[in-house]
Amino acid sequence: MSQLEMVSHQPQQSPYFMGFSAETLYEKCLSLAKNLWWSWQPEVINLFRDLDPIRWRQLDHNPIALLSEFTPERLELRAAELVLYSRINQAYRRLKEYLAEIPPWGKTHAGVLGSKPVAYFSLEFGVHESVPIYSGGLGVLSGDHIKSASGLGVPLVAIGLFYDQGYFKQQLDLNGWQHEEYINTKVENLPMEPALGLDGQPLTVQINTRSGRLLAKVWLMRVGRTRLYLLDSDVPGNQPEDRELTSRLYGGDLRTRIRQELVAGVGGIRALRAMGITPGVYHLNEGHSAFAILDAIRERMKDDGMTFDAALRDVAQHTVFTTHTPVPAGHDRFDKNLMEEHHGPLREELGISLDQLMGLGRVEPQNDHEPFCMTVLGLKLSRRANAVSNLHGHVTRRMWAHLWPWRVEEEIPIGHITNGVHIQSWLALQMQQLYDRYFPAGWMNRMGEPEVWQTIYGIDPGELWETHYAMKNLLLAFVRRRVSRQCRRRGESDEAVEAARSILDPNVLTIGFARRFATYKRATLILTDLDWLASIINDPQRPMQMIFAGKAHPADEPGKQLIQRLANLRHDPRFAGRIAFVEDYDINVCRHLIQGVDVWLNTPRRPQEASGTSGQKAVLNGVLNLSILDGWWAEAYDGSNGFAISKGTTHVDDRMTDARDFADLQRVLTEEVIPTYYDHDIDGLPRHWIKRMMNSISSLAWRFSADRMVADYVHKTYLYAAGGVSCEMNAR
Repeated sequence: MSQLEMVSHQPQQSPYFMGFSAETLYEKCLSLAKNLWWSWQPEVINLFRDLDPIRWRQLDHNPIALLSEFTPERLELRAAELVLYSRINQAYRRLKEYLAEIPPWGKTHAGVLGSKPVAYFSLEFGVHESVPIYSGGLGVLSGDHIKSASGLGVPLVAIGLFYDQGYFKQQLDLNGWQHEEYINTKVENLPMEPALGLDGQPLTVQINTRSGRLLAKVWLMRVGRTRLYLLDSDVPGNQPEDRELTSRLYGGDLRTRIRQELVAGVGGIRALRAMGITPGVYHLNEGHSAFAILDAIRERMKDDGMTFDAALRDVAQHTVFTTHTPVPAGHDRFDKNLMEEHHGPLREELGISLDQLMGLGRVEPQNDHEPFCMTVLGLKLSRRANAVSNLHGHVTRRMWAHLWPWRVEEEIPIGHITNGVHIQSWLALQMQQLYDRYFPAGWMNRMGEPEVWQTIYGIDPGELWETHYAMKNLLLAFVRRRVSRQCRRRGESDEAVEAARSILDPNVLTIGFARRFATYKRATLILTDLDWLASIINDPQRPMQMIFAGKAHPADEPGKQLIQRLANLRHDPRFAGRIAFVEDYDINVCRHLIQGVDVWLNTPRRPQEASGTSGQKAVLNGVLNLSILDGWWAEAYDGSNGFAISKGTTHVDDRMTDARDFADLQRVLTEEVIPTYYDHDIDGLPRHWIKRMMNSISSLAWRFSADRMVADYVHKTYLYAAGGVSCEMNAR
């Protein structure tokens, strides 16, 4: 009898011996699965994985879907086989303690918000790959924001939309062309439950429009201590087209868009009221949800008999607006007919004319030819506005200066709070274990302290490099699995499938590039001279390899063409086995890439990258950034903590900018990156490279964390908006 069989036949391992039944064991696991706290707890993730590693991977790491395939009795048997009882008990106890505790930081710094929480509005939330209601950076940022709010103990509720088909699944055909597939998500496999109104009944909100009423039910998702409320229009009583309204993220035409934003904004305010939640702060993450403020004004007028102007001033005082888009075309705009159709009833309750309503969303209120802009509405109806990096702040003030023509550009009342990432979600387990051995005890509760991260210099360089090498091997194994599966799905030959299983070499400098395939991000800048690229990729002494991933918006033909060009390099024998494109970029793919590559490449056309956070995730794992001096990197690079492309200037001619940036990319790769990586000492260690890794971690990990970001929002915006202490970001 095997050791596992012996364990499974020992009656003393039964859950009854541990003091609880199989049903109780199952309920404890289900309780863990229903709070997304587990998604940044490596021990709990491993607990679920151990139940069935193959199904865990196949089910996109979804513990509820996994548990649905177990009966309590089968789970009891599996727990006995693997001796999981103490691990389950410990995880369950840790969750309960976490939820019961009010962290010291929140008590000390955010106390005034306890009775007046922040209402954080965003059109997407990327918390984990098993909850596909996000498309990319904005959603992942929102997810990281609410996780850090939970960890710091900042009283915050989040409001968004539930997309039962989410964003699309990406597949490339034999010609490298992107195809989109939308898959219905099973609600029963998500950590959601109906939100309840004050009457204890499942909550549905109603919004009246000129073309009929819109209904939306409200779901509750728990993200640690933070409650995330998601509105869903797929309810009886809605027209068939309206039942599909929230099915897809960023799908449909302008009419679909305005109706989605109406549900998120106005519906979100009404849901909070119906649950008895009175926010002290309205935080609009991008202009998509700015309609919320109009309904908040309506509430003030109704409750307190205020005039429209008085209510506007009062609500604006409590409103924080964050803009992420430095490109004019990226801001939602609606014509007068769409606005009247959807806001006519609300406008009448506000007691304003259509022209007055339109004026709130116009730079020039009297210009009848100017459409209604959601960003303009957000800027006008808030008293705290911010961009998401220092450089983006300059760009944003210049972009919207004409809203304040009486002020010089430097006095435009738009500040900046640079984005950050949730460390626990993006730090590889292997790196965390390494840090645990060297960093001060309890360091994860002090991640915002620069002194903690200076301990990185005490780590043995060989141990740091060995840890990185192990993560790199895990990444390459993941890429090989995915690429071979892609080849098989496309019906490629057995030889091609087999070749995919051996692509890439762990001993070769590996560069990663993964993000949304918008043209300004210039994913193919490095392909400008293919002969040169082939020469450095195939250098017999110092070769290079690259891994790409990313999606283009379904309507973005130029973006799809960029993907096609990259994907089809697999047909070029010069790049065989050295360049890979991983389909269906999501949080899971991102996690693997930023934990395992050597270099994270970013080549946007400056200054069009508002912030960018993928490079911040890479920092945590010792991956070095090679980036244009744009977004966060413009304020992060110090000459010794990564590599910079170009000098931080932009030519008036985009073609000239692209040519100059490519020339400098060539120079930096051949003169700095490649020589440093392959400069090994007698022990086989790239000492200078490892020193840059340490410099990167010590100088950047604490500065660009979501904990620091959320703390900045508390001190610079939330406390002021809630009536607490003032701050350095000037009110308007």
